[in-house]
Amino acid sequence: MIGFFWNIMLALAWAALSGDFSGMNFVAGFFFGYLALMVLQRQVPVLKGYSRRIPRVVAFLVFFTKELVKANYRVAYDVATPVWYMKPGVIAFRLEARTDVEIMFLSSVISLTPGTLSLDVSDDRKVLFIHAMFLQDETQLRQDLRELEHKILKILR
Repeated sequence: MIGFFWNIMLALAWAALSGDFSGMNFVAGFFFGYLALMVLQRQVPVLKGYSRRIPRVVAFLVFFTKELVKANYRVAYDVATPVWYMKPGVIAFRLEARTDVEIMFLSSVISLTPGTLSLDVSDDRKVLFIHAMFLQDETQLRQDLRELEHKILKILR
């Protein structure tokens, strides 16, 4: 998080020194700041691993966008056709996420995806209860949720 903060500061400094506060100039400043922090991460221990985090975030955004489109299509198809294919149900999903931030981010992403909704977290924070609109194949749903959790944990850890 400190690396991201410094990257934003460098992008703002870039925009201020160039005198152009446009979006593209800020993106250019963010890119050059990212390169500078990538070079500095060996000398500054706080920045360790920052250069690997941004590509993971981009990969996650591409993955999540693809999953979001698929889920939207599936829900829209089910609503638009006269025959309903949904088989709703609730599952208890064992978490590998441990911190509040990891659990909150995972549950928020699950709730953003059409057809799934995070309901509750157990008191010991080891199980997330999820309502799924399409529960025909519970093992496939669990595999998809596990893949989503792994991608989120790659970013946050």
